[in-house]
Amino acid sequence: MQGFKVAVAGATGNVGREMLSILAERRFPVSEVVALASSRSIGKEVSFGDRVLKCKALENYDFSTTDICLMSAGGAVSKEWSPKIGAQGCVVIDNSSTWRMDPDVPLVVPEVNADAARGYGKKNIIANPNCSTAQLVVALKPLHDKARIKRVVVSTYQSVSGAGKAAMDELFTQTRAVFTTDPVEAKKFPKRIAFNLIPQIDVFMEDGSTKEEWKMVAETKKILDPKIKLTATCVRVPVFISHSESVNIEFEKPITADEARNILAAAPGCLVIDRREPGGYITPHEAAGEDATYISRIREDPTVENGLALWCVSDNLRKGAALNAVQIAEVLVNRGWLKPKQKVA
Repeated sequence: MQGFKVAVAGATGNVGREMLSILAERRFPVSEVVALASSRSIGKEVSFGDRVLKCKALENYDFSTTDICLMSAGGAVSKEWSPKIGAQGCVVIDNSSTWRMDPDVPLVVPEVNADAARGYGKKNIIANPNCSTAQLVVALKPLHDKARIKRVVVSTYQSVSGAGKAAMDELFTQTRAVFTTDPVEAKKFPKRIAFNLIPQIDVFMEDGSTKEEWKMVAETKKILDPKIKLTATCVRVPVFISHSESVNIEFEKPITADEARNILAAAPGCLVIDRREPGGYITPHEAAGEDATYISRIREDPTVENGLALWCVSDNLRKGAALNAVQIAEVLVNRGWLKPKQKVA
């Protein structure tokens, strides 16, 4: 297979580094990989497999010979640069929330709606969903196909890495401060995160929900089915990596826990670990560094007709961000929807 020239924008951040690592791990067919960051990071070194790349400045980079740009440089940067990059004939796979609800931009989770990626040509941008949405729809899709989902109630337990490197540093610093009886300072989060939970992710909306909760509702409808009713409560927890979700689902048709277990065990991207004994389930610590969306605690909910409850855990830096972006690029390449600009002699 011919190689593609791939740029990673935001290469020094948590997700950017993970993107480079996953491109190498999955042997994505590259002819060249370019690490891009802000001008203050010029020359900073990042790893790509066993190679070291020096960062170049995004604002000075010519995308006319680049095929794919994995964009993880934040919403403001994406809003300004993704259309400019797309106009140069380079497909942007964007990890921010900027383009997700744009009707001309496909919002894609390959296990769920890979065909939607075909519509990238309007703006040359494809959006990656929110990390908590990505793992949720991977678990919901095969169940929806079987019994049609009416309503979902989800409570999330989201790790601090979802808020970036500074948030991870804050959890570490505060935890150490608790043990050494130093003052605990909250900078990145509105309240202390060490040995605590914060029932707020992103800003508050007029109806009292947070933007993270709204994103889960709107994105699930766009990716999976606009008829699904969903309500979410999103909570930040003192865990470094992996988001967990308690999911309650109401279906139109009957479905047993055993049926759901078998369907999910066979579904792409899902791994069922569900033994009804102490430790017979997945925790965020074990999911870190893994690609799968793990599902445990599958059981029937007797309080509604055709109800199920389950526990869902995934590495938010991988399936929730970097892995999903690389998988979208793989869809474009494997289905022949994107050809390399430069022919290799």
